[in-house]
Amino acid sequence: MRHLQLILLFPLSLGLLTGPDAKAAPLGAEEFDRYTQGRTLFYGFDGVAYGVERYLPGRRVIWSFLDGRCQDGEWYPKGDQICFVYDAIGSPQCWVFTLDQGGLVAQFEGDPEETQLYEADEVEEEMICLGPEVGV
Repeated sequence: MRHLQLILLFPLSLGLLTGPDAKAAPLGAEEFDRYTQGRTLFYGFDGVAYGVERYLPGRRVIWSFLDGRCQDGEWYPKGDQICFVYDAIGSPQCWVFTLDQGGLVAQFEGDPEETQLYEADEVEEEMICLGPEVGV
């Protein structure tokens, strides 16, 4: 729960971030890996906390929408895009990543609403991932 409380402390800062510089070049796989590996990054969308991703060695990731449910996955390059495949979602989720003064900017590819996420914060603590749901 501490992480969720932390995420609520910085939504105002998300609104201060600006969009990517129109001239920013997409990050290649090596640049993306160098920037992200070993880090846990929070992302914002439209001034609100959106999710958190932990970047592991070997292009492995763990994603959460900040609800305690985590999805294991991996990423791979595809042209200018970085595509993610998660165990629970079979189809690739491809993004173009650039860097601006606020950090990473991720533009979702093939989205008519042009979803764009911004790096909002980095946490040195582990993500909170609840165990599998157990029912009767």
